[in-house]
Amino acid sequence: MSEKVFAFFPEAAFGPALNSVGIAQAVAEKGHKVVFLSDPGFVDIYREYGFEAYPVNLSEPMPADKMAKFWEDFINGHIPNFRKSPIDQIDNYVKECWEAIVDSAKWAEKDLPSILEKIKPDVIAVDNVILFPAIKQYGKPWVRIISCSENEIEDDAIPPHLSGCSENDTEGHAAFRKKFNEVIKPIHDDFNEFLQSCNEKPYPLGQFFEASPFLNLLLYPEQAKFNRSKPLDPNKFQYLEGCVRKEKPYTVPTFSANNDGPLLYVSFGSLGSGDTDLLKRLITLLGKTRYRALVNVGDYKDEYSDIPDNVIIDSWFPQPSVIPQVDAVIHHGGNNSFTECLYFGKPAIIMAYVWDGHDNAMRVQETHHGFRSDRYDWTDEELIEKIEKCLTDPTIQAKMKSTSDYMQKQNGPQKAAKYLISLLGE
Repeated sequence: MSEKVFAFFPEAAFGPALNSVGIAQAVAEKGHKVVFLSDPGFVDIYREYGFEAYPVNLSEPMPADKMAKFWEDFINGHIPNFRKSPIDQIDNYVKECWEAIVDSAKWAEKDLPSILEKIKPDVIAVDNVILFPAIKQYGKPWVRIISCSENEIEDDAIPPHLSGCSENDTEGHAAFRKKFNEVIKPIHDDFNEFLQSCNEKPYPLGQFFEASPFLNLLLYPEQAKFNRSKPLDPNKFQYLEGCVRKEKPYTVPTFSANNDGPLLYVSFGSLGSGDTDLLKRLITLLGKTRYRALVNVGDYKDEYSDIPDNVIIDSWFPQPSVIPQVDAVIHHGGNNSFTECLYFGKPAIIMAYVWDGHDNAMRVQETHHGFRSDRYDWTDEELIEKIEKCLTDPTIQAKMKSTSDYMQKQNGPQKAAKYLISLLGE
C-alpha cells in the first residue's frame, strides 16, 4: 500500500495523548505518515516522539506555559471537590468540565477546516468525548477512540459514565443519570445550538458525541468489560485489550533502605499531583513500611523535603517501563494507568478523584484486579492491609497473570493499526 496520512486528534490530557502515541507508533511502523492535531500546549509532546503536530486552538489563544498553568489551576481549584462522591461532583467539577469541553469544540471549528485541507488526511482518529463537526464532515473515514472507561459508550444495563457506581446498583445508576441530565441541560442546549449552526442534527439530552459509522476503538480488556444488554456491533466496535506505548527504558535506582522490599509505584497523573497533602501522607506512611516506593510528584518536587530512605520521588516516570518492574501500584484511575497495570499484571489500589477514575476504581475491585480506596477516608492499617493483599493474595495474583497473558498476546497498538489501515480497503 502506498503511504497514507493518518491524523490523530486526542483530548488535551496525557492519558488520551499518550494512548494515541502508542497507536501512532504502530501505524508509522507499517510505513504510513502520522500527524497529530493538537491543543497548542501538547504540540511539543508529539514532536518529542518524532511526529508532526499542528496546533488547534481549543480555547482563547494563549502561550503554552499559560495554558498548562490554566489547567493546573483549574484542577487545583477543585481539590476540595475531590472529597465528594461522584454524584456530588456533578454540579461543580463535572459541570465546569463540560462547559470547557463544549467551548473547546466551538474553538476547534475555527481552525480544523483549514488544517485538514492542509494535511489532507486519509483517516482521522479522535480521542475525545465531544463531536468536532469539521472532522465528521471532512469526507474521509473518521474513528472514535474511547480511551476513557468503556461505559463512555452507554448502555442501560451498566453504570453511567463518571458515576463510579457498582455494576448492580441500579438505583444509583438512575439517580446519577437524573442529576447529570438536570445539571448538564443548559450546557447541552448550548451545544445543540452549535451543532445546528454546523448543519448537524441535535443530540439527545446527555449525549455529546456519537459512535463513528466507520470504526470505534475501546481500550478495555475482555476481563474488565461490562455486561451490556445490547452487545456492541463487532463490525463497528473493536476492543484493543489495552494499548501500551513504547517508552524509554527505566532502571530502578538503589534505595538507601529496604532494597530487598517489595517495590510500589505511586502516581496520580500529571494533574492529580497537585494534591500534595495526600501524596505527603502516603510518603510518610510508606516510609514506615518494609516496601520501597517510586512516587510521581509532578511539577511539585520542590514542595517535598525529608523524604524517607525507602522512597524516591521524581517529576515524571516513563510509566510503561516502570510498571513491569514493580509489585503493586497506587494510582488515580486514569485509563492508561488502569490498563497498563492489567497489561503488565500488577494489582492496583485506585484512589480516584474525578472523571472516569471513579468508574475504573469500582471496576478494578469488581473484577478482582485490585482495590478501590476512598481518597482520604482511610487509616494506615486499612491501606497496608490492601497493599499486602495485592502482594500476597493468591486469587489476585492468579487473576493478574491470566489477564496480563491474555492482553500481551493481543498487542493493542498493532491491533489498532490494523483496523485503521483496513478502513482504506487495501
